[in-house]
Amino acid sequence: MSSPKSNTALERLGHDLRSARLSRRIAVTDLAERAGTSAKTIQRLEKGDPKVAVGTLANVLVSLGLVEKLADLVDVRKDDLGLALSSERTPQRGRSFAASLRRRKPTDDKDEPDDVDPDGVAF
Repeated sequence: MSSPKSNTALERLGHDLRSARLSRRIAVTDLAERAGTSAKTIQRLEKGDPKVAVGTLANVLVSLGLVEKLADLVDVRKDDLGLALSSERTPQRGRSFAASLRRRKPTDDKDEPDDVDPDGVAF
């Protein structure tokens, strides 16, 4: 079940797709053929039907020359909330692998050779 907000966004997307198609003077049947789908599916997409597959949307965008818009849909570089939350969780000071080895308690097994030198050199 779709939320009212997502329905509104999908209807706007459909309207914009229809406008893009009409400005390019492409018939529904021609766009459907180029996108590898049916004319009925194009009509549903233009009406904002939430049951149309994302892959179909991608194929339509390719056919219209707008596929880069899909790639920018969720651009993490522009996600202010995500960036803020990520920076809160990022440690201010990191610990090197060699330092973590030095902090590790020595084991009683002297028979096994060390795989890593405490200075970080692997053998």
